[in-house]
Amino acid sequence: LSLHDALPICSIIAIRYIFRVNMAKEEESLKIQSGDEVRESAPGEVVTICPDDAMFAKGTIHIEPKEEGDLIAVVTLNRGCGVPNYRGKIELFQTAEGVVIVNELSMEQYLYGVVPSEMPASYEPEALKVQAVCARSYAYKQTQGFGYPEYQAHIDDSTAFQVYGNSGEQASTNRAVDETRGQKLWYQDQVITAYYFSTSCGKTTTAEAWGNASPEKGYLQSAEIKDAERDYEADLPWYRWRAVIPTNVLTSMINLNTQTNIGNVTSMEVTKYGPGGVAQQIVVTGELGSVTVDTENKIRTALGGNGYTIEKQDGTVIDSMALLPSAFFTVEYQDGNYVLDGGGFGHGIGMSQNGANEMAKKGKNYLEILTTFYHDVEVR
Repeated sequence: LSLHDALPICSIIAIRYIFRVNMAKEEESLKIQSGDEVRESAPGEVVTICPDDAMFAKGTIHIEPKEEGDLIAVVTLNRGCGVPNYRGKIELFQTAEGVVIVNELSMEQYLYGVVPSEMPASYEPEALKVQAVCARSYAYKQTQGFGYPEYQAHIDDSTAFQVYGNSGEQASTNRAVDETRGQKLWYQDQVITAYYFSTSCGKTTTAEAWGNASPEKGYLQSAEIKDAERDYEADLPWYRWRAVIPTNVLTSMINLNTQTNIGNVTSMEVTKYGPGGVAQQIVVTGELGSVTVDTENKIRTALGGNGYTIEKQDGTVIDSMALLPSAFFTVEYQDGNYVLDGGGFGHGIGMSQNGANEMAKKGKNYLEILTTFYHDVEVR
């Protein structure tokens, strides 16, 4: 299979593995091969393969359903959907840390597992099409190189790339993949890396937020996500939020997350804002010195941790997280606390998933939505 036709997905997990074909049909069985050794499981049999399995002596172990189209269940894995079922083929590699699983399958089959894992299957059909085109474009870019060259695998199944197989396939998301089959986003005759995130504050930002202002990322412009009347996401909980961080908590987080010792914090300010109102630089001053933090992700990391609460605009209060919800915020000192008034959830670059859904509710089709979030692109 060429890189354009197949997309191996690699998930590295050091545990004991058991493989089982999906029991949808009683006659289903597996073909297991390593070198010239081939064996077949009985229909419905659970096959156990441990890291010290003798078949590894002949190299990589290949597992595939005897009948094309059947699924393979890895029953010792637990995902959001429970035991995940995989299309395509499975390859097993023996390592000192355990067994590496590589799932090789076609791009479109891969998207069946990505779209419902990245966007709720209950979202509007046009929003699901947006997600399918973005996920396909992003994945295609990853096929230009190997994220795991030692296993000839392009990506893994986590948020480091795109979440794959955490939610089971759904009719609505499979339909979105099928109805956009092969369609990708193009900018200046190149497929783009179609970044996306959860919720906007009414505006998106550019790759400059990550310290990357290169011309090839010209499709990532700041966009207003609104109609003639108001922001599409104005009624969503994460559209606006407030974090109240006690000074002692901020002191602990800054010293820990930036690996410095500036002493007790005496002030914090945003010293640079980028397109769309994203904080691109903060300076935190303490009794022993100061620290400057640049770029969206590092700022959210520096201000992330335990010890304070975040109130969404619907009144819901949650505990703080490893990352600040977004870098779209202002800061003010009030009564011993640093109050961050912010908006949106996620990095704010590219497509807002909830924004896409709200636009679809208002009658926008997937092409209109995509060209709102990505500047000067074509869908083809």
